[in-house]
Amino acid sequence: MSSLVFITGASSGIGQALALRYHQAGWRLALAARRVPEMQAWLEAQGIPSDSAQCYCADVSDAKSIIAAASECIAEQGVPDVVIANAGISIGMDTRERKDLEVLQQVMNTNVMGMAATFHPFLLAMKNRAEQMGHAHHAGTLVGIASVAGVRGMPGHAAYCASKAAAISYCESLRGELKSEGFKVVTLAPGYIQTPLTQKNKFPMPFLMGADDFAKAAFHAIEQGASFRVIPTPMAWVARLLRVLPNALFDRAFKNVPRKHRATD
Repeated sequence: MSSLVFITGASSGIGQALALRYHQAGWRLALAARRVPEMQAWLEAQGIPSDSAQCYCADVSDAKSIIAAASECIAEQGVPDVVIANAGISIGMDTRERKDLEVLQQVMNTNVMGMAATFHPFLLAMKNRAEQMGHAHHAGTLVGIASVAGVRGMPGHAAYCASKAAAISYCESLRGELKSEGFKVVTLAPGYIQTPLTQKNKFPMPFLMGADDFAKAAFHAIEQGASFRVIPTPMAWVARLLRVLPNALFDRAFKNVPRKHRATD
């Protein structure tokens, strides 16, 4: 039986592009998102047969929902070899606005807690399968989709940057915790990718990359077991620069960055 990949946020954008790339490589698909009809329509449009892919209704910000979807996946398709926590949201906030505190909580719940809730139900099952097959050092791969926005806190992008910085640190901690148990933890940090999420951006997006091209690079990084990878490569050089840029220079360079759109904009 071919390998199985579980992908959240698979109804559009990066998640959908990753699903197509894995299908092209001969993998079976377990796709999770809130919008099941969109996933099913996409599978039909791509000509992907039902015995190669199944869809699960899940909201990653609700732990019970994603855990239930994971349990259903294991029961119907088996234990995944790769789990990709891709689902995420991006909403601007203004800390002066009381209601935007709830926006920050929503973004953190989806982008950070949702990632942990996605990985959680698979860990024991993946470890047990590896031990039963005599491959204790090859339990499986966990992939966290973070963002280059997690490298530094961009003015006007507090919620998204904070959530992606937390996701990067979370995956880094998890990588150290699980390595001895046979897990690989891969953190991918996309730059600007052409998706419905970025279409609303009202600011320049350097090195904008197509979702399919991102998926090809991401698939290669996951297969390599890369610990951390910024995609595309030019954005990786920007990320390295941002890490070492002194605060005074950073503040000066980004003081006029437009605020990310708020939910009410």
